[in-house]
Amino acid sequence: MGNIFLTTFNIVIGIISGSFALVAEGAHTLSDIATSVIAYIGFKIGQKPPDSKHPLGHGRAEAIAGLVIVIFLTIIAYEILSVAIGKLFFREIDIVPTYLAGIMALFGIIINIIMSRYIMNLGKRINSPAIIADGKHQQMDIFSCIAILFSVILSQFGYTFLDPLVGFVIGLFVLKAAYNVGKDNINNIMGKLPSKELIDEIKEIANSVDGVYGIHSVRVNYFGSYATLAIHVDVDPDLSLKESHKIVHQVQNKLTDKISIVQLVIAHACPYDADYDHEEPLDKM
Repeated sequence: MGNIFLTTFNIVIGIISGSFALVAEGAHTLSDIATSVIAYIGFKIGQKPPDSKHPLGHGRAEAIAGLVIVIFLTIIAYEILSVAIGKLFFREIDIVPTYLAGIMALFGIIINIIMSRYIMNLGKRINSPAIIADGKHQQMDIFSCIAILFSVILSQFGYTFLDPLVGFVIGLFVLKAAYNVGKDNINNIMGKLPSKELIDEIKEIANSVDGVYGIHSVRVNYFGSYATLAIHVDVDPDLSLKESHKIVHQVQNKLTDKISIVQLVIAHACPYDADYDHEEPLDKM
């Protein structure tokens, strides 16, 4: 509802007041509505349980939704930048935005602060990268509204070029948001190396299980709001299959219990200090 309000009034008041920057912000906010819907759809699909065709779940739907958001942001950025460049370099600038544009910009600052904090806190609480990305996108609107407010004030003193200039900057902000969202989601899909802190936490928890001499070949696969984990567990080579199997299951259960993002652990028992050849590039940070 907040974005619908901002979209409608930014565009209407931008046209009435003669502020291109406010109209550009309205177009930007219109994209927020579309991206919020896409993020929600991606999250709902990502939360669907595993099935016969998707045994590891549907979590990557969130990353795909993030990439669709990138497409929307890029289109909006192009439209804003092209119009702003036209106004700055190819047309005479003589329109002074009225005070209505400044009032709308002030309302926009307040509303966007409230909305961005709510969305980002929600995304962090449910561990959803798509919703966090949407919150970061919403946060950019705060700076846009601040810039619009200053441009309206300074335009009253003859600096009319500031209005399309702020529109141009808004377009750059949108383009930067598209880049950041795209980078995060592509890294998620491509299986970027997890943080050293996560690897250290995995090792600490696994090594705390009695009978574990160490772990190696750690591989973390991200699926939106959750991840799967594959590891090799070093155990006493003289243990029976039943005993080593029990230790491995204890490691699996402890990791899923202690690390909220880890939903599934696939563990393989290895004889401790035996002569074998395992490549382990991912847990050597």
